[in-house]
Amino acid sequence: MFTFGVLDQSPIRHGSTAAEAVRETIDLAQRCEKLGYQRYWLAEHHNTSSFAGSTPEILISKVASETDTIRVGSGGVMMMHYSPLKVAENFRMLETLYPGRIDLGIGRAPGGDQRTTAALQPGPQSYGVDVFPQQITLLDQLLRDARGDKSFPDDHPYRGIHAMPRGPGLPEVWLLGSSIMGAALAGELSQPFCFAHFINQDGAPQIMNTYRKRFKPTEHVPAPRTAVGISVLCAETEEEAKKLALPRNLWVLRLLRGQSGGPFPSMEEALTYPYTPEDYQLLQTIEARSIAGTPDTVRERIEALSEELGTEEFLVVTITHDHQARIRSYELLADTFDLRKEVKQPAYG
Repeated sequence: MFTFGVLDQSPIRHGSTAAEAVRETIDLAQRCEKLGYQRYWLAEHHNTSSFAGSTPEILISKVASETDTIRVGSGGVMMMHYSPLKVAENFRMLETLYPGRIDLGIGRAPGGDQRTTAALQPGPQSYGVDVFPQQITLLDQLLRDARGDKSFPDDHPYRGIHAMPRGPGLPEVWLLGSSIMGAALAGELSQPFCFAHFINQDGAPQIMNTYRKRFKPTEHVPAPRTAVGISVLCAETEEEAKKLALPRNLWVLRLLRGQSGGPFPSMEEALTYPYTPEDYQLLQTIEARSIAGTPDTVRERIEALSEELGTEEFLVVTITHDHQARIRSYELLADTFDLRKEVKQPAYG
């Protein structure tokens, strides 16, 4: 049985504002909870006028407070900027506030350009990618110690240091990645793995198989566990879906041309843009990276992807210039997979 969640980057539309993008995030989360989506993950991007989501740990708290049952988490925390103890404390507090509803998705990417990454450094020197495995191991130890597990050896230098507030629950940890290296790390570190298919489709089956082959079972995560992040746009007709996808595709085109940084273009701009023959060729590649069409078409492609990658859980990214069209896309997807029947009763009175 398929499970669906939402990956929300809080996109900023041309003619709108970052504040409006955040309000749309909260609105979409409330609607998707009612539609039967199981997770709502919030991205981390820095120094960009394209996305408003710079601090997922803060936005998680707001979204969780405005919803009742849906799991809310990060997609993800860019670990290179932070100490494991601080991340553990942030998510221990979130788990304390919203027990049983918090996910901690962790990524290796910087989420910004080189100058921004330098400005985000936690000290005189940033954490390199090479220390990422040690960061994850330490983060895992701190989270489990906080609930009372003996996770540190007696001679560990951090034994006796606790991520507060302590308590019985744990956020659900996922490692995010778009490459074989990320998949291998997730397996070696014995963590669930979410593959960013919407970023990279090349060699996707090999990436997923690498994770499973490298996975090391533990008491806490005894078997490989996977999810896939996909770009989806669902509409009543194929023509409408392709049209609604144009602004997002133009934004990606500009990104690939080195012209990134602006809000997502309007429909008018996308329709009247002076595309070159080379642009049209590149747009075909961009369109192939996402799933757009009628509910039947979208369902067929997701089912094929599920069989190809061996997973039944998907995190869905949908970006349109019109907020109502974005909501409608999630509605149509929920209906075609009959998600509403899976909606739980509110956890709080």
